[in-house]
Amino acid sequence: MQKRRLGTSEVKITPILMGTWQAGKKMWVGIEDVDSIQTIRAAFEAGITTIDTAEVYGDGHSERIVAEALSDVRDRVEYATKVFASHLKYNQVMEACNRSLQNLKTDYIDLYQIHWPSGAFNSEIVPIAETMDALNHLKEQGKIRAIGVSNFSRSQLEEAAQYGRIDSLQPPYSLFWRQVEKDAMPYCVENNISILAYSPLAQGLLTGKFGPNHKFDPKDNRKDNKLFQGENFTRAQQALEKLRPIAQQHQCSLAQLALAWLIAQPQTQAIAGARYPEQAQDNAKAADVQLSEAELQQIDAIGRTVTDHLDDNPVMWSW
Repeated sequence: MQKRRLGTSEVKITPILMGTWQAGKKMWVGIEDVDSIQTIRAAFEAGITTIDTAEVYGDGHSERIVAEALSDVRDRVEYATKVFASHLKYNQVMEACNRSLQNLKTDYIDLYQIHWPSGAFNSEIVPIAETMDALNHLKEQGKIRAIGVSNFSRSQLEEAAQYGRIDSLQPPYSLFWRQVEKDAMPYCVENNISILAYSPLAQGLLTGKFGPNHKFDPKDNRKDNKLFQGENFTRAQQALEKLRPIAQQHQCSLAQLALAWLIAQPQTQAIAGARYPEQAQDNAKAADVQLSEAELQQIDAIGRTVTDHLDDNPVMWSW
């Protein structure tokens, strides 16, 4: 898989990244550690060398699972992790980074990201200058190689960039969830900031595996996902039917088509989660799907039949 430069940093990442929220188990149902370890390893063996995790995914459990899967090939992979909104004071950032380094069994993190802006989830408001001061210090120490932000608006991204180099933005972004295109994407393109799209398959909706009558376990975070509710869900099902013939032409799955479309967008890479090895292998194959300009526009138009009816709230869940 051809690697891409992360922003203006020295870090190179794969266009498909392995997402590991589910490996933390919290807010997911039926996840087994042995499956997570095998799946992360399968992603690596299929060519996905960039792994995204976070301290809040199972209170470090996801990070520890990543280490278990990949410690013996650490020099051939890129670790991206995140500090949570409740740990954005200077000393908290330093401590959180050290915990993540310990969990990941490594002495450096390739990309360290602010997971949510200060104030999110009723967290204490911390000036971005203070948080960036800590991140810049970690970078000077060699503990992190690049700084990123997640779930930031354009204005929040611009403010953070006043205090140091931001090399990536991680927003929710998929064919069915596209608010970032109207907000932060133009700024990212202009300033060479990589976009790392999370939920690139709209939490599995773009795989086509969830039928009209699907009911999620009450503990599954997807029960609160706006795309799985009411008319949004109906429109998504109709759009999937229009996407199927294009996928068939390329002899690929709906998921691979959606990922291929996404990584063809400006500055954009896709963080795809997987529960089982074959899913990770399938995600990797999306990098081989070559779409023509006409097909990209056709897929774009189909996606808009879903997204044109959504409001501008960038959060995908009704929490």
